[in-house]
Amino acid sequence: MKRSGFVRLAVGFFVLLLGACALAFQPVGGYHLLKKVAIGAAEGGGEYFDYIAFDAAARRVYISHGTEVKVLDADSSAAVGAIAGLKRDHGIAIVAELGRGFISDGDAGEAVIFDLQTLKPIGRVKADDDADSILYDPASKRIFVFNGRPNSATVIDPATGAVVATLPLGGAPEQAVADGKGMIYDNLEDKNEVIAIDSRTLKIAARWPVAPVGQPVSIAMDRVSRRLFIAGRNPRLLVMMDADSGKIVGPSFPIGGRVDTNVFDPETGLVVASTGDGAIHIFHEDSPGKLSAVETVQTEYGAKTMALDPKTHNLLVDTADFDPPNPQQPNAQRRPKPGTFHLLIYGR
Repeated sequence: MKRSGFVRLAVGFFVLLLGACALAFQPVGGYHLLKKVAIGAAEGGGEYFDYIAFDAAARRVYISHGTEVKVLDADSSAAVGAIAGLKRDHGIAIVAELGRGFISDGDAGEAVIFDLQTLKPIGRVKADDDADSILYDPASKRIFVFNGRPNSATVIDPATGAVVATLPLGGAPEQAVADGKGMIYDNLEDKNEVIAIDSRTLKIAARWPVAPVGQPVSIAMDRVSRRLFIAGRNPRLLVMMDADSGKIVGPSFPIGGRVDTNVFDPETGLVVASTGDGAIHIFHEDSPGKLSAVETVQTEYGAKTMALDPKTHNLLVDTADFDPPNPQQPNAQRRPKPGTFHLLIYGR
């Protein structure tokens, strides 16, 4: 080989090496809008929306939309169907082994049972007024419906549809998370604390203050490191908490207004909070003792509820088009325009 050819080869190899190193040390951020999916008006009109539930096994997305729950194919974003005839739905819980789903209907004060295949309602269970957050706990094999204004949780046997118990919580519950071993953690928004509920004995095992966070609303969990990620609206902060001691670990991080959902991605170590002022705040759990800020992604006003696709690591938020802000009342909540509801999918 001639010397000039050898030099060119060496230089080319060096450039490739630099490129590989650059890719290896890129930050874990870089989320951007991949797709906008129009969903349209709900039965009966209006544009109220709340939780998004992701069924990873069936590759389906369940989207709360006022009087209905829209169901989309997670890979194509095509509409699969809808569960209709609701009053004001909030959350969706999936019990795959029973082929059933459960929807919390706040205005009806009940949980609606539907068939996962046909999407037809097959039963209704009396909960309480303002039935809001809902989850399935795999350890106790029970459904927990968290009722906001009554400050309670309705516990349901998903196999029979029977109410097992009504558990007083001592405060207004919001988003909840289960550790898979028999403990459920829920924010009490008006008490500035998180409670730990034993899902088998139905006893409150602990109450922990979440300061410096105030008005805690959203929560997610790393089940391996036993860390809770809690975000609040006043002050607007996110913190990491030890799920066994209730101790706040590390510093707090500022976030936007009207946070409503947190998610944790166990494969990437990312902790994400979505806020109604139009921002997704992304952090990384560097270790059980350290959380660091990665990036803030601008979305749209109102996009405060979110789900994680564990296969693609995409983030799904939903919102609608809103009236412009009122200069005389800049802090007033803006009104969504009917028929403009849509899903936004962000990925890297």
